[in-house]
Amino acid sequence: MPLLPFDSLASQLPGTWRSQVVGQVGPARIKVLRMDPQAYIEETHDYNEGLLVTSGCLQLTVAGEPVTVEAGQMYLVEAGVPHAVLAGSHGTLVIIDL
Repeated sequence: MPLLPFDSLASQLPGTWRSQVVGQVGPARIKVLRMDPQAYIEETHDYNEGLLVTSGCLQLTVAGEPVTVEAGQMYLVEAGVPHAVLAGSHGTLVIIDL
């Protein structure tokens, strides 16, 4: 797999909160997206989701509890757990669907 410059890839995306698959390792899909300060609706998945912030900050609610994920940190949302993005997030987010 080549080097993946996540921030550069995210800056080239046509819009915010729309992920693009940049690689796959086994069954895990690796996606990148650009965040903006807008909130994003609550969702639930039937798979685990790693949310890795490479720059900026991600403001979440997970099962109704607020969570802040800073650059260099990853939050693992377990399958079946509802989560939403709060207003104020910004930067680059790498999503790993497991």
